[in-house]
Amino acid sequence: MKFSRNLKLLVIAAISLSSFVLVYATSIDAPSQALVAEAAQSDDRIFAPARINDKRQFLNLDPERSSGSAAVRIAFMVRRFGTWFRSGADAPKRVDNDGEYLKRNRSEATITWVGHATLLVQMDGMNFLTDPIWSNTPSPVPFVGPRRWVAPGITLSALPPIDFVVISHNHFDHLDLPTLRDLAALRIETVFLVPTGNGQLLRDAGIESVREMNWGDVLTLKHVTVHCLPTQHWSKRSLTDTRKSLWASWAVTGSEKKFYFAGDTGYFSGFETIGARLGPFDLAAVPVGAYEPTEMMQGSHLNPEEAVQAALDVRAKSAVAIHYGTFDLSDEPLSDPPKRFKAAAANATTGELDGWTLNVGETRLF
Repeated sequence: MKFSRNLKLLVIAAISLSSFVLVYATSIDAPSQALVAEAAQSDDRIFAPARINDKRQFLNLDPERSSGSAAVRIAFMVRRFGTWFRSGADAPKRVDNDGEYLKRNRSEATITWVGHATLLVQMDGMNFLTDPIWSNTPSPVPFVGPRRWVAPGITLSALPPIDFVVISHNHFDHLDLPTLRDLAALRIETVFLVPTGNGQLLRDAGIESVREMNWGDVLTLKHVTVHCLPTQHWSKRSLTDTRKSLWASWAVTGSEKKFYFAGDTGYFSGFETIGARLGPFDLAAVPVGAYEPTEMMQGSHLNPEEAVQAALDVRAKSAVAIHYGTFDLSDEPLSDPPKRFKAAAANATTGELDGWTLNVGETRLF
């Protein structure tokens, strides 16, 4: 009987994990190129609204790259079962941050790495978060999914008052509903900015102060202007919603500073346009992890060298590495992304870039 129960639990866990991997690791559906809606770009827009196809799926700006053969994807899924035996010895270090300086700060531009793609940014008198996730497991099934190597660098209760939040897309490690509900409960004035098609997900979770934005949309919030911009990625949160909501990067510009958040993205031509129209940026946050196996990840994730080029393209003076080392999402060694990013930034031949890698919880001026 005990063996039977254990076997049943193992089967349930396997099915749950397979469902989780299906959300993240299935091939990106190559959408039909028959467009049914494509807005003309006006003179005052950097980008036209995102195109959609005849299946009502959103499209990237650049052509889709291969997401690998079935053999590559299946082998990756099988390897995910072994992640609980992987050592976290090379995960980023964590430093304690009690938030007291951040609560007092009114004038200096700072970033604090909370972990993964989550940054607390202070600039031009505003406090905002990027892709906030305080949960331990980014998964539709709470007890199955990639584990968190490093605890968040600051507690939710230690945050300064958050003026707004930007979300890049709906994958569970970037749109974490438990965290968003907690943030909404902490401060009713917090505004949640999401790409088109994601608003109802938040409203269904009881979050009311939501603003959906398409590529090229611009919003002024007190002292800063927020630009919704393209990335080269995709969206999927269930078995039936592939590409039905949009993905985005974000620029926040003020009278004193300019900040760019690349979200989650592969390398694409839009970076140069963003830099030409909105740059130079004082700081760009660029994802540098989840790039192996290359055959599967290259269409939607940057490797460290591509991240450096993306930062140069958007004309960033400095770039901070994100999206690595917090969750066990892919095959590359945990120590590789920051090491390769620092080396690529130092050896850049097409421009100068100050490449930063932070400890989880570390605050730095920019």
